[in-house]
Amino acid sequence: MTPAQFRHLALNLPGTVEKRHMGHPDFRVREKIFATLGYPDCDWGMAKLTPEEQQQFVERDSLAFPPVKEIWGRRGCTSIRLKAASPGQVKPL
Repeated sequence: MTPAQFRHLALNLPGTVEKRHMGHPDFRVREKIFATLGYPDCDWGMAKLTPEEQQQFVERDSLAFPPVKEIWGRRGCTSIRLKAASPGQVKPL
């Protein structure tokens, strides 16, 4: 998956707008961030999932979907290694 594909998937969700937060693009619905792109670098994205959803993605492909470290990861924030994930894998996010 490329950053452009990630952006396209996020922006196709109803009500989504793109803004910037801490120097990288984020995607929001009603001002709540649900995904980011480019953190910690251009090879990564992040999606906020429930802990149960996160577990399903990690079990499916832990290389493509590692949990974010520490408290954010325990709350469901999941990193997405763009080169290891396909748009079809990410679309359910």
